[in-house]
Amino acid sequence: MKIKKGVPLIDQHNASFMYGEKFGGNYIPETLKKPIDDLTKLFSVLRKNENFLKERDFYIRDYIGSPTPFIKLENLTRHLGGAQIYAKVVSEANGGAHKIYNATVHCLIAKRAGKKYIVGDTGAGYAGKMLSMAAKKFGLKCKIFMGAKDIKRQRPNVEAMKKNGAKIIPVTTGSQTLVDAVSECMRYWVSNCDTTHMCVGSTVGPNIFIKICAWSTAQISRELIKQVKEEFGKIPNKLKLLNCVGGGSSALGFWNEFIDTNAELVGIEAGGPKKSNLHAAPLTNGSKIGILHGAAQYVVQNKEGQISATESISAGLDYPGISPLHCFLKDTKRARYTSATDEEALRAYRIVSNLENISPSLEPSHAFAEAIRIAPKLNSSNVIIVNSCGDSIKDKDIIKDKLGKYIR
Repeated sequence: MKIKKGVPLIDQHNASFMYGEKFGGNYIPETLKKPIDDLTKLFSVLRKNENFLKERDFYIRDYIGSPTPFIKLENLTRHLGGAQIYAKVVSEANGGAHKIYNATVHCLIAKRAGKKYIVGDTGAGYAGKMLSMAAKKFGLKCKIFMGAKDIKRQRPNVEAMKKNGAKIIPVTTGSQTLVDAVSECMRYWVSNCDTTHMCVGSTVGPNIFIKICAWSTAQISRELIKQVKEEFGKIPNKLKLLNCVGGGSSALGFWNEFIDTNAELVGIEAGGPKKSNLHAAPLTNGSKIGILHGAAQYVVQNKEGQISATESISAGLDYPGISPLHCFLKDTKRARYTSATDEEALRAYRIVSNLENISPSLEPSHAFAEAIRIAPKLNSSNVIIVNSCGDSIKDKDIIKDKLGKYIR
């Protein structure tokens, strides 16, 4: 199993849409075969269409706000000693998180497909918030499926979705979190695919949704590789790119342009509460391959192969599976994966927010936890870049409850 140089990561699958012959695929009901095939054909044309690319680039620049900042975290670097620490502050994008790239592209595709309705899933609320924003921008009617548990713990983003005119569908089955929201969203699309376009909020699901999402978020690394070369004159020899990993969309966008370089790619999963056996870290904890939401991937599961409960303080990482592309990167050893506990993420949030003029959400706080862990062990020739992919506003109630105060 090898990564082919010069071939886009999203295209490194076989005729059955399997990456490394083990991950991905289209494990879908017969009723979804035609809409999936239609969308696959449409996207294969649009991604090479000059007018569509010009339209995408226009909205990335004038609506999303490209490029997002790339900054050195001087205070954090001095505080920790060792490696130089930088951040790609993707949370400065319109809406406060990386999800705006995928949402915008999906709305542009929906318009090209002649669809008037768009439906999506959300956990942390950012995918839903961004889809509601983009739907409003492009005149589409929007429904968002969200777990009842996540509706309670991500109240600010729920309020934002409602203000943007989206209808929120509470999901009360299963764990009432992201995994169930994705399932219900897909069930809805099966019955409404003639009039409705579906936006899967991360790089999960049938192959076409993985492709669209990763292709959309790749804008992050297109910007970053230029910013890194401007800062250092070249890509540093000892460069580490740290990103939180749930479904995996921000990490794939952050890493895309660096796949063929020597940069070390490090994904940080949600290790869950310190004193609990529950987690959302299938890559770190040796989970087996299973089928979830139409694709083969490493999945947190019990001895009978049933999906196990997960737990994380971060709603956006609280997912039992992982993108097939991350499974592929792990097995080819192109990326390494570790995890951070809830407590480590909270501590990282507190340190970074106190020392720097950024306030990361609990998702990227997991990546900052890894930076805090490894930086003191390295010297200044090492460069660590963390993708600060979300703003902490959505987590303010959780943070106040856990830390006693919210640092903005």
